Formats: sequence, structure tokens, C-alpha cells
Amino acid sequence: MKTSDVIRFIIVDDNPIDQMMVHNAAKSYTNLHHLGTFSNPIEALEVITSMQPDLIFLDVEMPEATGIEVLKACRSHVAMAVYITSHPDFAIQGFELSALDYILKPLSVDRFSQCMLRVIEYWEMKRKSTAYDILIEKDAIIIKQGHDKLKLLLQDIIYLEAMHDYTKIYTTKKNYITIGALSNFLEQLDKDSFIRVHRSYAVAKNKITSI
Repeated sequence: MKTSDVIRFIIVDDNPIDQMMVHNAAKSYTNLHHLGTFSNPIEALEVITSMQPDLIFLDVEMPEATGIEVLKACRSHVAMAVYITSHPDFAIQGFELSALDYILKPLSVDRFSQCMLRVIEYWEMKRKSTAYDILIEKDAIIIKQGHDKLKLLLQDIIYLEAMHDYTKIYTTKKNYITIGALSNFLEQLDKDSFIRVHRSYAVAKNKITSI
């Protein structure tokens, strides 16, 4: 396996049982490399700053510092962050910090698998640097990759998904990745074309059949 394929991760959680559950779930993925597990968020923050892991799994409620505070302090040093917590009330704050996922305990294999699909897809985008640049027109999006251009009509888009600093475009035939946060993307589009139904999703109004 190439070094660039490996995702280096750490676990930050003050509960030993939860630490073990995350670690065991991660063992199923050969491209995940465990750098360490930390009960103390302050100690973890020092390691994150120095080692700059690719991914952190962290709890929210911990002594000395919350997971929200930890991510605020180290966001520039880590590519991906996933919250695994018993507290749903902090989900909005987590996504505001561009967390890739927010999982409620107890952690299940299926839920972790869903999370890892998102993590690996995002990591592939960053590693291969194949994200598309875009030019937005009145009724279409021009997707550029190198010298190639593709005109994608707005009427063919089903929905948009936020993926940290990228936006994924879903159509009936193919999906596309564009550089830029979903909020910035929506600001450039016709406000009557899409409706944001979630922090991570915006749906094309012409594809809505019922509410």
C-alpha cells in the first residue's frame, strides 16, 4: 500500500470501552493506521498539533476540554474529524467546524461503515486532487477539469452534498465533485432552484415530489 493511501488517525475519548469500540471497528480497514488513543484532550491536542494526523475520532463531553474546543484549536492541523458521542445537542457546532460526520453512541458496525465510506471518498478527493473547478451560469454549471469542460444543466441536478471544503453534485446519470463549501456554492446559484434541507444537503426544488 502506498503511503498516500494510508489514513493516519487518533482516538480522543475519556471512556476506555468507547475507545476500544472505535479501535476495533477501525481494524477492519487496512488503510487506517492508528497513531494513538488519548483520554486527556489536552494531551491529544499537543499530539495533533505535532503529528498532524489525517483523521481524528473524538468525543464531545470530556474533562478539561470538550471535543468542540479541541477541534476549534486544531482544525488547521487535521484533514478530517468525526465525532462519536452520546450528546446530539452539539451536532450543529460539530458541522460548523466542518466535521465529516457526527455519530451517536453506542457505535455500531453499520454506522461506522457509513462513516468510513464518507471518509474514504473525501480522502480520495484530496489525495488524487481530482476535484473539479466550476463556472456557474444562469441555467447551468460548467465543470472544468484541466482542458476538458462539461456543461451540466441545473434541471438535471437532484441534490447537493457538503463534504467539508468540497461540494458533491448528484445527477440521475453521474456524480461530480467541485471545490468549495456548499454555502458558497448555493450563494452563486439561483435561490429559486435549490432549498437547503440540512446542513449537509440542498435539494433541487424541481425534483421534490412531496413534503
